Amino acid sequence: MNSFHQWFKDEFNTLYELGDGSFTQRGLSLPMYLESAKRLNAHLTLHHTVEEQHFFPVLAKRMPNFGSGEDHIESHRKIHKGLDDLEALVKKFQSDPTSYRPSEMRNCLDSFRTVLFKHLDDEVADLSGENLKKYWTLEEVDKLGVV
Repeated sequence: MNSFHQWFKDEFNTLYELGDGSFTQRGLSLPMYLESAKRLNAHLTLHHTVEEQHFFPVLAKRMPNFGSGEDHIESHRKIHKGLDDLEALVKKFQSDPTSYRPSEMRNCLDSFRTVLFKHLDDEVADLSGENLKKYWTLEEVDKLGVV
């Protein structure tokens, strides 16, 4: 899971780095750059949807921070506020490319970077073998099929 979560961080950081307009130096047009923002949004949304519908309910039986209204669900809510804002901004820039402002893009990304990165790190820590031992036996983890 750590490598998967690291991929999200790397993609986010690349989006942020190129948000200053330097995407053109990497051979990307504005539409291509904006598509990468849409892809990150879609991947995070799918990832969180699967977690919330399939994994968190099982984990929450013994791990309270995976329950409704708890740490991980609350982090998802905050992250998706940022993703909704990013989606609106991307649509604005797609409909009027001359309206693209690097500072606006980066401010939007900054608005949820901290909660996203903390959440990704917290999930990895909470689902580490050492932490899982507090709640589940090895046989139970094997049967969970979620980690």
